[in-house]
Amino acid sequence: MSVFVLNKQKRPLMPCSEKRARLLLERGRAVVVRLVPFTIRLKDRIGGVLQPLRLKLDPGSKTTGIALVREVVRRDESVVWLAELTHRGYQISEALRARSAMRRRRRSANLRYRAPRFLNRTKPKGWLAPSLRHRVETTINWVKRLRRLAPITEITQELVRFDLQAMQHPEISGIEYQQGELAGYEVREYLLEKWQRTCAYCGAQQVPLQIEHIRPKSAGGSNRLSNLTLACAPCNHKKGAQSIEAFLKHKLELLKQIQAQAQAPLKDAAAVNTTRWALFNALKATGLQVKTGSGGQTKYNRQRLGIPKTHALDAACVGKLDALHNWQIPTLAIKAMGRGSYQRTRLNRFGFPRGHLMRHKRIHGFQTGDRVIAHIPSGKKAGVHVGRVAVRTSGSFNIQTATGVIQGIAHRHCSVLQRADGYGYSFNLTQPEEARLAA
Repeated sequence: MSVFVLNKQKRPLMPCSEKRARLLLERGRAVVVRLVPFTIRLKDRIGGVLQPLRLKLDPGSKTTGIALVREVVRRDESVVWLAELTHRGYQISEALRARSAMRRRRRSANLRYRAPRFLNRTKPKGWLAPSLRHRVETTINWVKRLRRLAPITEITQELVRFDLQAMQHPEISGIEYQQGELAGYEVREYLLEKWQRTCAYCGAQQVPLQIEHIRPKSAGGSNRLSNLTLACAPCNHKKGAQSIEAFLKHKLELLKQIQAQAQAPLKDAAAVNTTRWALFNALKATGLQVKTGSGGQTKYNRQRLGIPKTHALDAACVGKLDALHNWQIPTLAIKAMGRGSYQRTRLNRFGFPRGHLMRHKRIHGFQTGDRVIAHIPSGKKAGVHVGRVAVRTSGSFNIQTATGVIQGIAHRHCSVLQRADGYGYSFNLTQPEEARLAA
């Protein structure tokens, strides 16, 4: 993975290789600015030749893929940096729901005759729920961070996951991609997401899946999404032209489940569709040129180039692309952890206080979320431990390392490597996913 480079005036230069960064540090020409993502600053350089870098985004409900690429020639790109940003929208939604329930319980118990106030609240135009707004804001936050670290000149976003018009009316003629290379990719990508890449009849995974008509076409079934599912080859062959009621007459529970899921909307896709334009407008506000692509086009590029299925590599395949190089690099996993809680009181299940938290977030100069290194001279925990710290008022901390949690580390053995910024970091190697490639 490339290393970000800043000049003497802290302005971004072209990222360099790890070897070159190591040589610059050994020769005293550079200093470390940040550990994750690893960034150095040159002591003796101001200007330099810059090449255009493109930031690509694959927004998701739970995880957003981020890729920084360099264009070698037109539609021929080389990957510079990969990351996967995991959102915490679900935790925010659950916390708000719990807070609402506890508040309602307290008010109903203590203020029985309070006048209703649920009709006097207005929401501004373009309002998003906090769990959805979080997805947009964390993505924009990382776009701004990367702009401070690299000379980004253009952004490409996967704006539409699925082309709903083409899927609802597949018999429409005169649309270019329906007769071209992207035919069927939009529908297949939607079905893979909706049915969790699993055979609807036997639950088989990691096998090639086929598009199956719930009501056979020979019996008047259409190509609408509500009539399509996924099935492995044996189940598809066994069902044949039978109706689903006849095929599953001895599995009534499974029959009801499939019929219900066929009509159910895609929850994660709905979250993406709700936030896509808010993210697009926020990206345009950066002043950079913003291009868009579809999910079907992304999948077509990935399968045509033989690239594994990951969120980060999906981002690298967004938009018009002929070739992609140097994608076999580690991916930085970024997880939104939050910056703590304003709530200083623990509540019981009825919403009443049962305990109090410490008044201050920083203990002995450390805060939960700081990345630290601990040198333990002796004892059962002797050695060097690096990871995310969780502080305690007693001064005995816990450190989350790559191999597990080390408990009871005294603060005097710890040193700060990087202050908490609301995110947790780890690395994972890009590995092929045979199941998704087969699908």
